Amino acid sequence: MRLDKLDSEFLKYLTEHHVNPGDRLPSLTEIGDEMGVSVGTLREQVAVARGLGVVSVRPRLGIQREPFDFAEAILPAILFGLATGEAGFAQLSRLRRVIEVGFWDEAVVLLTAADKARLGQLVTGAWAKLRGDPVHIPNGEHRQLHLTIFGRLGNPFVQGLLVAYWDAYDASELTRFMRYDYWVDVWTYHEQIVAALCANDFDRGRRLLEEHFALLPMAPTTTDH
Repeated sequence: MRLDKLDSEFLKYLTEHHVNPGDRLPSLTEIGDEMGVSVGTLREQVAVARGLGVVSVRPRLGIQREPFDFAEAILPAILFGLATGEAGFAQLSRLRRVIEVGFWDEAVVLLTAADKARLGQLVTGAWAKLRGDPVHIPNGEHRQLHLTIFGRLGNPFVQGLLVAYWDAYDASELTRFMRYDYWVDVWTYHEQIVAALCANDFDRGRRLLEEHFALLPMAPTTTDH
């Protein structure tokens, strides 16, 4: 792979030396001497690499290579764009829909019996929260249900985008003040989707998935508290 577009000597060092997740790196002085780069420049580049999540820096442990996590790399940019208004949550939501519908057939055939059982547990847990006294919104179950469906794809870009979507979803608070009926509708669809998956009726599951997307508001809600 050509690395001329990778504008960082430090990232080039990681790739050229095949530094794997979990490996500890030499000192910046050693790297700088080898690469012909000043330690000051390397410190700046390490800070960028930390922001991308590809390395960590710990006292007494030094610099360590971390696994590639696309969500960690793109989430700050997504949140910044949403916060400034230069990007909209509706745009991110449409991207998420395209990803989930587009990868549905590939993802669902990979689900194991344990995965399907887990999905059923998430539905049961969500209903317990919604029917409890007091009522609790099953935000964690909502996130985990969708991520579980696509969890076996082995595609770090798809996984990263979906994880970043759910982090942005939580930050947007679009559904914070939604009425109870909204959550009942959402989980009725989820229950039906999971039932279709357990029956291996993947076409029906995809249709239900597409229908349930229409429930999500695209802008901050003005519903009464």
